[in-house]
Amino acid sequence: MSGQTFDVVVIGAGPVGEVAAERAAKGGLEVALVEHERFGGECSYWACIPSKALLRPGNLLAAAKRVPGVVVGGELDAARVLARRDWFTGKGDDTGQVDWARGAGIEPVRGHGRITGEREVTVGEDRVLTARHAVIVCTGSVPRSPSVPGLDTIRPWGSREATSASEVPARLGVLGGGVVGVEMAQAWARLGAQVHLVITGERPLPKLPDFAGELVLEGLRADGVVVHASSGLREVSAVDGGGVSLQLSGGEEVEVDELLVATGRAPATGDLGLDGLGLPTDAPLAVDESGRVSAVDGGWLYGAGDVTGRALLTHQGKYAARVVGDSVAARARGEQISTAPWSRYSATADHHAVPQVVFTDPEVTSVGLTEAREGSADRVVDIDIAVAGSSLHADGYRGKARMVVDTERAVVLGVTFAGQDVAELLHSATIAVVGEVPLERLWHAVPAFPTISEVWLRLLESYGL
Repeated sequence: MSGQTFDVVVIGAGPVGEVAAERAAKGGLEVALVEHERFGGECSYWACIPSKALLRPGNLLAAAKRVPGVVVGGELDAARVLARRDWFTGKGDDTGQVDWARGAGIEPVRGHGRITGEREVTVGEDRVLTARHAVIVCTGSVPRSPSVPGLDTIRPWGSREATSASEVPARLGVLGGGVVGVEMAQAWARLGAQVHLVITGERPLPKLPDFAGELVLEGLRADGVVVHASSGLREVSAVDGGGVSLQLSGGEEVEVDELLVATGRAPATGDLGLDGLGLPTDAPLAVDESGRVSAVDGGWLYGAGDVTGRALLTHQGKYAARVVGDSVAARARGEQISTAPWSRYSATADHHAVPQVVFTDPEVTSVGLTEAREGSADRVVDIDIAVAGSSLHADGYRGKARMVVDTERAVVLGVTFAGQDVAELLHSATIAVVGEVPLERLWHAVPAFPTISEVWLRLLESYGL
């Protein structure tokens, strides 16, 4: 057995682990970063980056077609789109990320890390890393597979296969109407696949306001996606000569070449040695606001990102990682830190202001609440996005905006936008929610004319200001 000692050992070198390690290193600590696959993690190679690289060309082409006078071709060059995606992912080469870690004063360690004792991580069979201060778990999440008869007899796509495929399937089935399902359904449809999307409800994106799912549903159908709403998979089976037969819950049969299962993700807590600490291996890692696992004596175990189950989004995980890295460094210096809401050592936004974007066409963005709180005096304001900026942006622009207001304090609790190219409106909404900007002051934030941001003025006017 070979052993090394560091101040901090981080398990998982995705964006979250990288940030946690970097913040701890900037705090003066000696840090080891352990990764069993690729440094850079899921987001860099199989999720956020490649999926947006696949979506952007189709969104741009559709946007150009909405403005008369712009001469564009009729379809995408799929080979060049896939080549551009491969450029962004480096075809899986993580050398740059490893070099970044070393340049940041972090020791990269390849191998599967398991917690084998107090402040102890064993990598592979015989390399033992001991942490003087903390072990930080940043292992992310894994796809959740539904119980569908026959699914174990085929090789379905998960999100990794959907974002890394080297060829466009002629026929693609997609199970699930969440973010991954709708984004990949539209991306591959615009690249030339015949896509069948199977969802259990009347519309996709069921966690968002109905108008968001309805607008995205229209966009998918406009791109030729066949949406099997209020349905599900009863059974799947392989077809002789290749392909997959999908038996839908309503009795319909659909044959596809590939099936993408996009039915959610679960925290990756298995095979980490958590059971040796008395922690469950099939549940999120429960942490306090500083990211510390209070159920473990000694206060040396921390977690950040998807593995905690708090907010399964890369940017939110990186936010939590900043909190965790700073908290570990401060406590290592012997400081007494405050985890009061909105303090430097508290991931408060996880509970009140989680921003997210669905990069379909139209886009959907939201932060904070999407509905009024039960039993409250909250007020919901819904309007069309119909301002000069949206009219100039695209002929026939259709969009919706929602603002949820705490009427007792006169502050914004949440905002949702659905429409073409609304993602860039999101950060202004996030600032309004996090800052609890009084509506009377927000009224003085004058939107530039003619931009889509003028929708903010219309929301406030509809509220009565």
